[in-house]
Amino acid sequence: MPQTIAILSGSGQLPVMIHQRYAGAIGVTFAGADHKLSRDTGVVVEHRFERMGDLFDDLHRRGVTDIVMAGAMSRPEFDTDRLDTFTANLLPNLAQAMSKGDDNVLRFLIQMIEGQGFKVVGAHELIPELTLPAGIYSGDPHLEAHLRDIAIGDKILDTLAPFDIGQAVVIEGGLTLGIETLQGTKALLDFVAHSNPKLRRNPRGVLIKRPKTGQDLRVDMPAIGPSTIDQVVDAGLAGIVIAPDRVVVVDRDTVLAKAKDKGVFIWAKDPTC
Repeated sequence: MPQTIAILSGSGQLPVMIHQRYAGAIGVTFAGADHKLSRDTGVVVEHRFERMGDLFDDLHRRGVTDIVMAGAMSRPEFDTDRLDTFTANLLPNLAQAMSKGDDNVLRFLIQMIEGQGFKVVGAHELIPELTLPAGIYSGDPHLEAHLRDIAIGDKILDTLAPFDIGQAVVIEGGLTLGIETLQGTKALLDFVAHSNPKLRRNPRGVLIKRPKTGQDLRVDMPAIGPSTIDQVVDAGLAGIVIAPDRVVVVDRDTVLAKAKDKGVFIWAKDPTC
C-alpha cells in the first residue's frame, strides 16, 4: 500500500491506528469535529467542511493518491459565509443525498472524492487484522436460545437494510430489546441496559452487529471496541455476533481479553438468512 495516504478523521481510535501504521500518511481533521489524532504520530492538518475545494487542492499538492475515511463523524453544519466555490456547487446534491439517508450520503462522498482523482480505500484494507475471520473467539454461544435469537436478529437486520436504519439489534428470549438507529450502538446498548427488568428473559440476550446489505465497507464498516464489551456486560447480555471479515474490531487484543475475562462470547458468524 502506498504511503501517499490521507486519513479523513472522525472520532475514536481507528484514525490513530492508521496514522501510527503508515508513517507517511496525512491526518486530516475538520474544524469543530471530534478527533484523537496527534502530531506526535505524523503530519496532521485541519480543514473545514465548508471548503472541500481547498482540502482537495492541498492533498493534491502533498502527493496524496489514496483517501481513507475513518472514525465516527456526525453530519456537519455548514457556515455559508465560509463556503468555497467547489463546496457551494455541491450543496444542492449533498442536501438531496442527506434527505435519503446515510448510505446515500456516503455514496455521494465517495463519488465526490473519486471525481477528484483519488482512490477511496477501506481501513480494513490498510490494517487487515482489524476484522475477525469466521470463528468463536470467546465463550460458548451454542445455547439453543442464543441460536434462535441470532436467527431472529438476522431476519430483522435483513428486513431493515433497505431502509438504512442501522447495523445492530439486541434479541433476548425471542424478544427484540432494541434496534440501532442513527444514534448508534452505544445508545442502543444504553437503552437496553435501562429496559424494565420485567421485559427481560433468561438466558441473557445477544447483540448482533452486521453491515447492511449493499453497504460500501470502504467508508462505513461497523465496529466494536473495548467499550462495547463493557456496555454488553452493563446491558446484561451474553454475547456479540458479528459478520466475519466485515466488522472492525478496534484494539482487538483488548477486546478479546476483556470478553474472556467478563464471560462475553464473541462469534464471527455469517447470517442465517
